Amino acid sequence: MHPKIQIEVNYRAKRNIAAGGATFAILWSLGLSHLFNDMLQSLVSAIYPLIKESLQLDYKQIGLITLTFQFSSSVFQPVVGWYTDKRPKPLSLPVGMTCTMSGLIFLSQSTSLWMILASVALIGFGSAIFHPEASRLARMASGGRHGMAQSVFQVGGNLGGSLGPLLAALIVAPYGQQNVKWFSLVALLAIAVMIPISRWYGGNLKRMQRKRRDTVARKAQLPRSRVAITLAILLVLIFSKYVYMASLTNYYTFYLIHKFDVSVRHSQFFLFIFLFASAVGTLIGGPVGDRTGRKYVIWFSILGVTPFTLLMPYADLTCTCVLSIFIGLILSSAFSAILVYAQEILPGKVGTIAGLFFGLAFGIAGIASAVLGALADQHGIDFVYQACSFLPLLGLVAAFLPPDRKR
Repeated sequence: MHPKIQIEVNYRAKRNIAAGGATFAILWSLGLSHLFNDMLQSLVSAIYPLIKESLQLDYKQIGLITLTFQFSSSVFQPVVGWYTDKRPKPLSLPVGMTCTMSGLIFLSQSTSLWMILASVALIGFGSAIFHPEASRLARMASGGRHGMAQSVFQVGGNLGGSLGPLLAALIVAPYGQQNVKWFSLVALLAIAVMIPISRWYGGNLKRMQRKRRDTVARKAQLPRSRVAITLAILLVLIFSKYVYMASLTNYYTFYLIHKFDVSVRHSQFFLFIFLFASAVGTLIGGPVGDRTGRKYVIWFSILGVTPFTLLMPYADLTCTCVLSIFIGLILSSAFSAILVYAQEILPGKVGTIAGLFFGLAFGIAGIASAVLGALADQHGIDFVYQACSFLPLLGLVAAFLPPDRKR
């Protein structure tokens, strides 16, 4: 980053912190970092049709790749979050991106299933380092508007996730798996964006730690039994959301190719449309939760998508695309609200909660992908979408969440 631009970013950040307001320079930099991170992460699922054909894999092996990828990030994220709650690491963002970059280079040269598994495990580990600390930074820079800050952070990730399949369609699909290595240049650019954020983090760490202790002391916590029940309800909602999302992010291209006979390239464009709608929904969910209460956003997001999921297995190609847009818009608005809601019932555990919920989201998605792949092999890809269409009905349990405070 240019020195003059860096000075201006630091000046604005310090001025906003002094005023108790949101530090938008840092928030947008975090959103951009999340965009780069998740764009690179999404390349893994975007090239599934290529490696399935070149390595002669079945759906179960595709599910195993996803399970390895998600497992490597889901197991380590809560550990990273718990550790950095106690010992914050300002340089964790560029370190995580370096792991991702190494995995991408290895992935581009992989010629066997075990090499693919090792590559995606390294990419997943980079994600495990990135998400808990970046989520903590978003809360630090929020100025009290926690839902808005998480939405800005999350929308970067969702936009990046939608760009991965598009770039795979334009760059990787026509020319081969080896072109994945060129995305390491994007990782280098991401590291350049992350370094100023890490400097801001280090410069404000002591003040933020004092503020965290004061917040924990002031906030009245719910009884442990109520906290446990509330977390269990949130986990059910995370399960519902991410199992259904796994059916789309990992098998939507196969479903379109099988049912409507579209090409691999066109199926990736349809996946991009769904993921882009998800990014827009994420941006909406957080600010609405700040104003109206997060419980209502959570409830509407999970349960409100049910009519669209139930219709989708029986729609034609055009209607499937339209329904996927509504599903992406509505369903994706939940995660920011769920994450902030959980952080508020357990004050002082920002990194732990972020790592736990990001890790569970990835872990559930990975296990679901393996199970759904086995179901697709045994009963067909159509059966998978018919069965998953009922999952959003689990949103009914959101009625038992305790009320949260409006902004």
